[in-house]
Amino acid sequence: MGMSIKYLFMALVCSAAFCLPAASQNADRRDVRRGNRDFRKEDYKAAEIDYRKALVKDSTSFAAGYNLGNTLYRMEDREQAGKIYDRLKETADASPYAADYYYNVGNVVAGAENWQAAVDAYRQALLRNPSDMDAKENYIYAKQKLKDQQNQQNQQNQDNQDNKENQDQQNQDNQNRDDNQNQNQNNQDQNQDRNDGQGQQGQQPKITPQAAQQMLQAIQAKEKETQDKVNKEKAQVLKSRQKEKNW
Repeated sequence: MGMSIKYLFMALVCSAAFCLPAASQNADRRDVRRGNRDFRKEDYKAAEIDYRKALVKDSTSFAAGYNLGNTLYRMEDREQAGKIYDRLKETADASPYAADYYYNVGNVVAGAENWQAAVDAYRQALLRNPSDMDAKENYIYAKQKLKDQQNQQNQQNQDNQDNKENQDQQNQDNQNRDDNQNQNQNNQDQNQDRNDGQGQQGQQPKITPQAAQQMLQAIQAKEKETQDKVNKEKAQVLKSRQKEKNW
């Protein structure tokens, strides 16, 4: 591709001297020009102060705002740079520096790995300057990163779905196992109840001591009755024999 990540994140595009000249009628040209000199010397903190002074005097100065955003980007304060660029969007569209503006916006959002926004920004830069090879290379790079990001997200979603289905299946298996265990326990309980009932049927019923005494007395009475009957029969036989003998 001929472009490194460092180039994507650090390359900034502007006119010949990078920073816009103090062209606005209402801007304090002296502060903007001083900021441009400090920027070229890479004294970015001083340049930031100069551009902010210019904006205090003229908050609508596109040159001061655009250069301030570029300075914050070079200071690696990409969040604040992005906010400054956002405020300039409507003004940038009507300016002759719109292509450079969108290119720099693309670099800011690419640094935050917001690849969809980077693709959109580089596309806008190319629409305004189709011959910008840097914007074209960054646009291709950002599109590939966006595709990779979407594929990764899709794979993650698929993995999450697979994990959910596996968890649901595991829960169902656990439920089936619990149901089988409960059914087996119920069967065991029922078999035990039947065995207990059969055991109870085979046991002799228990009687109280009073009932046992009554039964013994009844047996003794029966035996006495039987013995009396036998004795009586013997006596009759004896008498009979005696009569016979008397004859």
